[in-house]
Amino acid sequence: MKILVVDDKQSLSELVSQFLGQSYNVSTKEDGLAALAWMQEGNIPDLIITDLEMPNMDGFGLIQKVKESGYFSNIPIIVLSCRDSSSDRIECLRLGADDYLVKPFNPEELLIRVEKLLIRA
Repeated sequence: MKILVVDDKQSLSELVSQFLGQSYNVSTKEDGLAALAWMQEGNIPDLIITDLEMPNMDGFGLIQKVKESGYFSNIPIIVLSCRDSSSDRIECLRLGADDYLVKPFNPEELLIRVEKLLIRA
């Protein structure tokens, strides 16, 4: 199973990669544009974990592009953000995100949420 982690903060990407990498094949990209380019090269993740605040293309843009694309629209998306407002959560869910976790987060909780989404997918 392949997981794509999209976050401009390398320390967070590495933390998530180390934790999920024990069970999954994890790739990281620094923003939405890099993530989309990587996917368009034929790399299809089973799940995407994305931050919201990133340069070039933010998480909202990434969710929208993935869900609008016929080819990628079934890939589950978890948002991992320090933004804790219910309007951000609602916007992400409306755009098609499957789950929303606020930083700082418990890696074990993230793993359980990942497993649940992958079982459903």
